[in-house]
Amino acid sequence: MSGTEINIPCADGSMMGYLSMPPSGSGPGIVVMQEIFGVNQVMRDITDAFAAQGFVALCPDLFWRLEPGVNITDKTKAEWDKAFALFGKFDRDKGVQDVQATLNALRKVKGCSGKAGATGFCLGGLLAYLTATRTDTDASVGYYGVNIPDFLAEAANIKKPLMLHIAGKDGFVPPPAQQAMHAGLDGHKLCTLHDYPEQDHAFARMGGEHYDAAAAKLANDRTIAFFKKHLA
Repeated sequence: MSGTEINIPCADGSMMGYLSMPPSGSGPGIVVMQEIFGVNQVMRDITDAFAAQGFVALCPDLFWRLEPGVNITDKTKAEWDKAFALFGKFDRDKGVQDVQATLNALRKVKGCSGKAGATGFCLGGLLAYLTATRTDTDASVGYYGVNIPDFLAEAANIKKPLMLHIAGKDGFVPPPAQQAMHAGLDGHKLCTLHDYPEQDHAFARMGGEHYDAAAAKLANDRTIAFFKKHLA
């Protein structure tokens, strides 16, 4: 399965999005939000995997204001340096606005049911949380999102289901941050937090240093079931 690149209109320009359609040609929508490496092969494969599960999946180029078409890996120091530089310059507020623009575009794709959720990894995991607090998403899932505790005051704005996958040994989300997320969200009836105590950051990135097949399958199975329930 392979997708196509489409144009997504934004408030102040437009960005590329990688669109993958389900075999049936129709289904609910899912916005797939990138890590700090851009819309690379990993993200395209994840987008295709959601399509294979019956979703109309769209991965937007959220770094487009900084550098359109970023497509790097986690294999060299130079690529890591570039990824962290982009992460440092990224405007999260405009990024969430771009996610809303992607949701708008996705709901207009022929074959999309009109229901649309969002999922993301690392930077995209933070954006998944902010998507739940700031957009009209129908459901959201974040994997090892960074800096979420900085935005816990927004939890009162969550109106649709949110699931977060938390890596217990995450070097970018230390125990105090994990505890803050639980303290701020465990009591929210729309929030579900899953802990993976022995996992490190990006445990679901196939081919990554911390990839764990069993933990990734557990998280991904939970995500698919969550979306099938809430986007039906």
